[in-house]
Amino acid sequence: MSGRMGLALAGATLVIAAVLLPSKAEAQFGLRGGPVGVARFAVGHMLGLSRLRHSRMAVRGSRYRSAALRSQDLRGAERGQLSNPYVLRAALTAQAALSGWHGGRRPQGWWRHPDGSYGWVGPVFWPFAHDDLTTAIMFGDTTSLSFYGYGDIYAAIFSPYAATELAAYTAPQSRRGRRVPTAETLCEASDTGGLPVDRIAAAVTPNEPQRTALDELASAWNASRDAIHTACPEQAPATASERLGLMRERLEAMIKAIDAIEAPLAKFTGLLNDDQKARLNALASDRRAALASHQPKDSQKDAARDAQAAACRPDYDPRYDEKAQRQYEQLVQQQWPANDIASTLHLDEVARARLEVLQDTTLRTMQTLSACPTEPAATPQARLPAVKARLQTMLQAVGDVTDALDDFQADLSDEQKAGFEAIGPKRGA
Repeated sequence: MSGRMGLALAGATLVIAAVLLPSKAEAQFGLRGGPVGVARFAVGHMLGLSRLRHSRMAVRGSRYRSAALRSQDLRGAERGQLSNPYVLRAALTAQAALSGWHGGRRPQGWWRHPDGSYGWVGPVFWPFAHDDLTTAIMFGDTTSLSFYGYGDIYAAIFSPYAATELAAYTAPQSRRGRRVPTAETLCEASDTGGLPVDRIAAAVTPNEPQRTALDELASAWNASRDAIHTACPEQAPATASERLGLMRERLEAMIKAIDAIEAPLAKFTGLLNDDQKARLNALASDRRAALASHQPKDSQKDAARDAQAAACRPDYDPRYDEKAQRQYEQLVQQQWPANDIASTLHLDEVARARLEVLQDTTLRTMQTLSACPTEPAATPQARLPAVKARLQTMLQAVGDVTDALDDFQADLSDEQKAGFEAIGPKRGA
């Protein structure tokens, strides 16, 4: 095995262990995920791993974290004081996600994203949804967007939270300094001030008609934020079906938000001259340069990039590597609780077959949502449909898993369904 191949497999192992891959002892490689799916899953997360160390430092004992959550403001008054916004974001979502999990006694949870942040925070899916759309479309930064996928779907099926823990996020605030933030507060994390109007105006120096169009775009951007906020859960989702339903609602709201800004974005950019367009497009490269300047030299990160390049080569195929196959078998056998479910629920042959379909359907999302990265488009207008396509792919994946789950549970008794729901908190213990 080449050095780069080894790095890719090592990266895959770390990522999979972090987000809990499902298992199937008899999995056939190249199908149902397999090493190809594992490798592609890892590729999209390799560079995120290099941030994990810094994120964990922020999560543990950070004054930014404690100050922000004491005030119930996930954005925090001190946001601007951190050089890298992803570090604070990881700290905030980690504190919020873990405050209700096992009484806040665990330092980290198994469903975290590779950068240390969390896609599921209590009953809320994708707390920084609007922020991610803004950075992806306007600045070409899809880092956080790419972390959402298989691991979040797995966490929806096997919730890390017990019912009482979830209820704490939607219960009325009863005392000052409540440790567990409300779902409403978590959803408001998407409100990051809307479109960066001042930065855009400084870059393009708009004339009066252009400024009017920019203001219209800003209004549409704020309306899209409000639309996403309406998909905030009022009740804690108690079942896997309800959690997958919440994922669909949030994804649909994000897609509608993109549709709402398409026309005003086209109108604004259509009024700019070539020089102004070039300066608008340069905001993305300026952001990348600014973030890169705050990142220390990291040999691990350089190695991850080498592994990423190797794994994305057209001729890369780990199916014929015996070591890769053994690693995959070990990982999947350890993670998906298929045997647990079958024995606890006393499934018959039909139910076991349907469980297998659910497992395979979920596992395939690892591959469909983890393609090799591509260079972001040069303009906000071109990036908008690319972001929408990613969300639509994820929405389709969630829909497929939902259908498989419904089929599996169709003939289960209430007692069996309750037993299935108990698997999640058990595995989070």
